[in-house]
Amino acid sequence: MVYTILDAYTDEPAGLGVPPYLGTYPRYIFGALKKEGHEVYYVTIDDLRLLNSQKKLQDKSKETITNKKLYNLTRQSGEIKKILEKTKTLIVNLGMQTPGTYLSAVPGTLQELSPMIKSLRCRKVLTGPAAQHGTQLIGGRTAEKLDNTMFDHADVNYLNINSFKAVEEYIPYSAEIIEQIPYPVIIEIETGKGCYRSPGCSFCTEPLKNKIQYRDQGPIINEITAFYDKGCRNFRYGKQTDFYSYKYSKPEEIEKLLKGTWDACPEIEVLHIDNCDPRIVVSRNGEAVTKLIVQYCTPGNVAAFGVETFDPAVIKANTLNCDEGMAIKATQIINKYGAERGENGMPKFLPGINILFGLKGETKETIEHNMRGLKEIYDAGLMLRRINIRQVTVFPGTAMEEVGTKFIKKNKRMYWNWRNRIRQEIDYPMLKRLVPEGTVMKKVMTEVYDGNTTFGRQIGTYPLIVGMKGRLPLGKFFDVKITKHMLRSVTGEPVI
Repeated sequence: MVYTILDAYTDEPAGLGVPPYLGTYPRYIFGALKKEGHEVYYVTIDDLRLLNSQKKLQDKSKETITNKKLYNLTRQSGEIKKILEKTKTLIVNLGMQTPGTYLSAVPGTLQELSPMIKSLRCRKVLTGPAAQHGTQLIGGRTAEKLDNTMFDHADVNYLNINSFKAVEEYIPYSAEIIEQIPYPVIIEIETGKGCYRSPGCSFCTEPLKNKIQYRDQGPIINEITAFYDKGCRNFRYGKQTDFYSYKYSKPEEIEKLLKGTWDACPEIEVLHIDNCDPRIVVSRNGEAVTKLIVQYCTPGNVAAFGVETFDPAVIKANTLNCDEGMAIKATQIINKYGAERGENGMPKFLPGINILFGLKGETKETIEHNMRGLKEIYDAGLMLRRINIRQVTVFPGTAMEEVGTKFIKKNKRMYWNWRNRIRQEIDYPMLKRLVPEGTVMKKVMTEVYDGNTTFGRQIGTYPLIVGMKGRLPLGKFFDVKITKHMLRSVTGEPVI
């Protein structure tokens, strides 16, 4: 039977699947279907957008075909059309639960997708985060509701992909998906599921999904090796709520994973992590784990801290896990071992802090708490790779559902000023400290054009955006010398 996986991209608290990241959902499903002997195709939402825009061009009354730039294309549109015509089951992977801003990819929405697949004569299945808790591309809103008439079936655990035992059986087949992806990717590797906190943070969907469980090192390394043997060289341990908690934060277990990865795949180019709980960073084994991450991972690595706010009243109201003192101490620990500049021009390992607006109990004093905490970090001479600021998205089943967008609406007129203060007073001077003028960032991949400027990033976790004059070839790598700092990005010139 012919199956087609349509990747509309995913971003959730414990996992990223927006290009250049290749998430777990399409890989696991691809492997399961291949194991059963089916004919399986992988296409992206951008493939469908291109096909859809060409259909609109045939109608001369429609001059505007799309407002989305299309980069992540797997095939010519004629091939996509033929694939869809012979598809018996279309599996849609979709779900934005921590929406952000992306450079060369725009995730799909249920509303956008509906007219694209409505006329397809095949069974339609929805999977990914949207199948369980909905989706929303824009912060500060409630989740987009699922139209049950669009899909024949919706299941986040489609083909038993939530079972680690089953996933182990799919591993030998799942890496074949890479043969259908012509652009560079970084493979998002799952180390565990669930959240150890109950109740979890008020806005987070992860505690609603799974009980805490960890994958063994062997199957994880086998999965990396399968993709490595297909030519992949970029990996991130990102599909978990807290990397430091892997195997209950035992340093010997974490070293077994990290060292084992290099032993099996010695020519990896990027090995990064993602989510980290500051509470575990400051715990008994936190420094030992930090040293292991610096030792075994590649430079430019970032520990994403879910701080969310420095306001103690908001922390309590939303059952958050980190106060100001803990966030600062965790930042100090990671800077102590990771601030040294690596061979790619970036510090080896730094924290990144998430700030959320619109949480329960938020007042106009919240920004003063946030500024005080962030300034204390800056004044101490510490570095943050990035400060991610967004408005909370409200999902069903979370504690935030009780209040909805009440605080978002109440303080909305202040958000732009709040964000701008952080950008001007913290981000800008922090970026100068992070990559001073003259720093050479190696292997910056060009991704998109904006007028006569080319924008690129290093492959990795939360890579810094670099703007370069002129239209350089896309998808190529350049060493770039930093010449100027913006609020959240830098400009540079290729080193010839």
